[in-house]
Amino acid sequence: MSTIKACIFDLDGVIVDTAVYHYKAWKRLANELGFDFTEEDNEKLKGVSRTRSLELILQWGDITKTDAEKEELATRKNKWYVEMISKMTPDEVLPGAMEFLETCINAGLKTALGSASKNSGMILEKTGIAHLFNAIIDGNKVTMPKPDPEVFLKGAEALNEAPGNCVVFEDAIAGVEAAIAGEMKVVGIGSPQVLGAANLVVSGLNEMSLEKLENL
Repeated sequence: MSTIKACIFDLDGVIVDTAVYHYKAWKRLANELGFDFTEEDNEKLKGVSRTRSLELILQWGDITKTDAEKEELATRKNKWYVEMISKMTPDEVLPGAMEFLETCINAGLKTALGSASKNSGMILEKTGIAHLFNAIIDGNKVTMPKPDPEVFLKGAEALNEAPGNCVVFEDAIAGVEAAIAGEMKVVGIGSPQVLGAANLVVSGLNEMSLEKLENL
């Protein structure tokens, strides 16, 4: 008999894909600073905080800025990003995500969002799926970035479940490590070569089923 009682989902790359908007905003910033920013560069920022992302981009562009200037640049990038995500629609929910969330709820499982994004509330609202989560733990409620398990432990706590009864869905290595550190089972969304430490790896939530969940 499965002990799984709750599912905790990362947002970006699992439920929706906002990477394209991060990419466009960072590229615009890099271009304004006089250098280019490629999709390959963007891949290296997966699961990395905004502050750290900016530091890496400045490093790649060989640009030095004061802390105050960095703060201003990060704010400017975020403003562009928020403008883009404020136009998101339900069509941007990744294939199978809404269906799997509904399947979990219908089976009596609790659901939570566990995301570092401070804009997750807006994204869930714009894509019309906020009602599918019993709890939302995002960047406004946590201080430690993944691979620290804080975001997932707070998710379990908000759902009133022991970590051992929770399964995390993650697309980044740091997220998989965070789930393992929190002593939870974890399903990787993406490539088995990258997320091999997860209990199971699928290419998307459209490949998930209750049966696969129970067999973790």
